[in-house]
Amino acid sequence: MEFDLDNAHRDRAYPLLATLVVPRPIAWVTSLGEDGVVNAAPYSFFNVLGANPPIVGFCPGDRLDGTPKDTAVNVRRLHEFVVNLVDEATAQAMNLTAATLPYGVSEISHAGLGLVPSAFVKPPRIAESPASLECTEWGTLQIGGNRLIIGQVRRIHVRDELVDTLALRIRQEKYQPVGRMGSPDWYCHTHDRFVMKRPA
Repeated sequence: MEFDLDNAHRDRAYPLLATLVVPRPIAWVTSLGEDGVVNAAPYSFFNVLGANPPIVGFCPGDRLDGTPKDTAVNVRRLHEFVVNLVDEATAQAMNLTAATLPYGVSEISHAGLGLVPSAFVKPPRIAESPASLECTEWGTLQIGGNRLIIGQVRRIHVRDELVDTLALRIRQEKYQPVGRMGSPDWYCHTHDRFVMKRPA
């Protein structure tokens, strides 16, 4: 079946793409409000985009009334944020931070989470996250109704037991991230993996 996203099926772009391009990693972004309150929100339109320089991108959509979400406002003001990655142990707390709360109310306390200071940026990291990426805003692209925030990763923090200290690689057998599947409520585990050697 063919879908014409320019015309007849334009309104089906989100449900089709969000359920086809899966699983997606989750950016659990912490940012600082003007009043100093820490905002935490999950975004599944997210990925690593390059390594030289190391960049990630995520797309915070607007609210139904067309106003930007708190994360977008905070990043535009401070030009800093932290991407906290989500594993099986933190999935439920991440889901709680997706709740719509009044501006100035922190999702951190709502979800019963802790914070630790970042080394390079002002927004703190989520203590329970298996890994956190401290980022400065490289730039933001506005493409129609989409906002792509590109961050340069300045520091990476990883739970000690997840790191192979000789190879300086992540121990994949210990790391259990969750992935975002179809909207609104589908996620996946990532522990069922297989190896395919890249051809020479």
